[in-house]
Amino acid sequence: MSVISVVVLIYVKPLNEVDSLLPAHVEWLKKGYAEGLFLTSGPKIPRSGGVILAKCDDTEKLKNYLNQDPFQQSGIAKVELIPFEATMTTAAIKDIL
Repeated sequence: MSVISVVVLIYVKPLNEVDSLLPAHVEWLKKGYAEGLFLTSGPKIPRSGGVILAKCDDTEKLKNYLNQDPFQQSGIAKVELIPFEATMTTAAIKDIL
């Protein structure tokens, strides 16, 4: 099984600052999907940050990519990275992992 990581973004700046960098953040996310790093992502409810589910066996590689996020580079959000080994899964996503 692959190493899966839950990436939790926690906004530390007001939403108007978050929204000003949202287009650049979305472009960064799209690149992560294209590179096969990200499986799914979206805002937390309530909107105090976001969550990304990432697939990457090399945690340092993932950390380096997360550091390229415009939210990280501007200090708008903090990141909590929770890697885990997916030992059980539904059949619907087994082939993805």
